[in-house]
Amino acid sequence: MGKIFIFASRSLLSMKKLDLFILKTYLGPLVLTFFIALFILLMQFLWKYVDDLVGKGLEWYIIFKLLFYASSTFVPLALPLAILLSSLMMFGNLGEHYELVSIKAAGISLRRIMLPLIVVSFLIGGLAFYFSNTILPEANLKFLSLLYDVRSKKLAFNLKNGVFYDGIEGYVIRVGKKENDGNTIRDVMIYDHTRHQGNVLVTTAKWGRMELSPDKKFLIFLLYDGMNYEERTDVRRYEITHPFQRTKFKEQHLLFDLSAFQLTRTDEALFKKNYEMQNIRNLRISIDSMTSEVVRQEETYHKALQSSYAFYSQLDSVLILPPDTLKAFNNTILLNFDRSNWYSISQAAKANSLSMKESIEMHQKNLYGKSKLLHKHEIVMQKKFTFSIACFLLFFIGAPLGAIIRKGGLGMPAVVATIFFVLFWIVSFTGEKYTAEGVLPAWQGMWIAPLMLLPIGIFLTYKATIDASLFDLDSWLAFFRKFFRIPTRESS
Repeated sequence: MGKIFIFASRSLLSMKKLDLFILKTYLGPLVLTFFIALFILLMQFLWKYVDDLVGKGLEWYIIFKLLFYASSTFVPLALPLAILLSSLMMFGNLGEHYELVSIKAAGISLRRIMLPLIVVSFLIGGLAFYFSNTILPEANLKFLSLLYDVRSKKLAFNLKNGVFYDGIEGYVIRVGKKENDGNTIRDVMIYDHTRHQGNVLVTTAKWGRMELSPDKKFLIFLLYDGMNYEERTDVRRYEITHPFQRTKFKEQHLLFDLSAFQLTRTDEALFKKNYEMQNIRNLRISIDSMTSEVVRQEETYHKALQSSYAFYSQLDSVLILPPDTLKAFNNTILLNFDRSNWYSISQAAKANSLSMKESIEMHQKNLYGKSKLLHKHEIVMQKKFTFSIACFLLFFIGAPLGAIIRKGGLGMPAVVATIFFVLFWIVSFTGEKYTAEGVLPAWQGMWIAPLMLLPIGIFLTYKATIDASLFDLDSWLAFFRKFFRIPTRESS
């Protein structure tokens, strides 16, 4: 009895060591591929919005916050790809170095090897759901509000030699030369357009200095040896006499407001009603209210049609008549009236028809916009579930596929993972588009991709469990010969 207990204890200890070895082998590639995918998506974001970031004098912490919030919104794309690629790499490495064969030779099945990773994938799926429901709405709120403020910010104040600068509202400034110290300027010309009367006030100076106020909200120009040229528009009959005033000065100070060049933060409460900033509870409330609004609008419109057009209430369905039938129908009605009134009756009928057509088209556009917004709310709510389910299912594609391919590294696994992920993304995007247009309900359109992954994962797991040669051409040829009953040379 003691020998049996010692053997069982050693066996249990060996399984714990194996589980720890599998976990260490898996978690390293998972973290690495996750941050690589996140970095690639972040570079794509910078490439897209580089024109809105460059030249605005943003502080480093503003850019860091923007990139941090942006990277948080990319987690739903980076995490499933990382799970697929890391599981494929891990089992590919084990197969390539014959470690998987050694473990199986010890009597341990592939399903037992995958057991600790299945638990980890289940935990990751739960964390993914928590992230998408709790953290992602807040990250979207911070990211989109900050991005809006950054894109709205003006370019940084930058005077160039010999170029007219109109970045400060109400002024056009030209500097002939700016010294190397960045403050001394020469051959200065300033057009004052604050009166909105054109070039009626111009200031020139031989040289000057630029300084910022202590709070950096104002730019101070200290001008020396200059002239002020002004066309007087505050005197009587100035349109005829064109009075002109010229004033010489030794020193003059001009103050320019730089508040427009500073980053002003918009109240985040203005963005909270967006569907991307809501959790499941808020989304359900929004969906219920929007559904009630759409139904109420439909009923109100039908009642308005019934009160405006008496014949509408008598129609059970839309009746579309052929042109010839409609023409004969109109002629029959017109026979009941005097021929002299036919034209006026036809024009009145035409005007009423066009008015009703425009009313219906306007109602359809309004209803289409509200329905599409409702569908987007439903899409976001379903995504919170499909995100976590996709993380779990992609593991059951990457792990058995890596055991079958038996190639590690970032070569073949990266290619295969990219193919599967692109296929998954295309199906997800197609289902999302169909849902947004109202072709499919959200519970169908958003679950097409996970349901597509499920049979693929079951098939690959089964093939990997029985050590099937999935990429062996001869085995596939033998299968098709047997399926289509094609005789071989031996049988013939």
